[in-house]
Amino acid sequence: KRAVTQIGKNGYPDSIYINAAKIFQGLRTEKSTGKILVRYGDTSESPMVAFKDEHSRRVSYQLAFSALKYQDLLEEMLLDSKVYPCYSIPDELTSLLVVMLYDLQDRKFQKRKIFAEEELVAEVQEIGHYLYRYRTKLAAALARCRIKYDALSIDYFVPETISKQEQRTSALPVCFWINTFKISLEDVIRDLEMKGFTKVESVSHFDHYTYAVDQHCHDVLVFPSSLREELLNLDLCADCKLLLQ
Repeated sequence: KRAVTQIGKNGYPDSIYINAAKIFQGLRTEKSTGKILVRYGDTSESPMVAFKDEHSRRVSYQLAFSALKYQDLLEEMLLDSKVYPCYSIPDELTSLLVVMLYDLQDRKFQKRKIFAEEELVAEVQEIGHYLYRYRTKLAAALARCRIKYDALSIDYFVPETISKQEQRTSALPVCFWINTFKISLEDVIRDLEMKGFTKVESVSHFDHYTYAVDQHCHDVLVFPSSLREELLNLDLCADCKLLLQ
């Protein structure tokens, strides 16, 4: 799990891209007939998604949702750069193309790392090499899009409804269950205090490295939303002693 957590900026194992593409394919925004320029193939059947573990599932969904947020921008990059259409890539793999393009630009168009003992998937390798070969054209297309819309960053292209949802979500505290099969409340509190956390009475008293015990569920701890990623990297979470709600 810790290995997967740290690989985002180096790319992901092939299985993550495949699963993220399947999720994206089922949730992507449908365009009206007159506006369809990028074709995604048949979506009449829900694709079967198999995850290696819980963390792979989480990372796959994060990657898919990131691509969904920027779907319009990614499609415009593909069309403007003339990288799409590519007749060697069937419509059924367009979702994989879009998901991998999001990851490529997120890595600043740097080459993807191949991980030890990774099971390679031919389609992922083919599309990865294809996008990297045209990385200069794609980076130029992204720059043109930003100039065209006077956008300081790609966050400009997030649809307003999603942007508002993210703002609301970012303000909500995060909750973690204590896995009482592995650890007690007292031991969790002791571990957190050793790491510099302070217990407060309620969320209204939050001040960064603070937490509160839920008033109704005494095996649930509540933290400020800003600590989410930091908490997920704690040994308590890596060892499944604290579980994100």
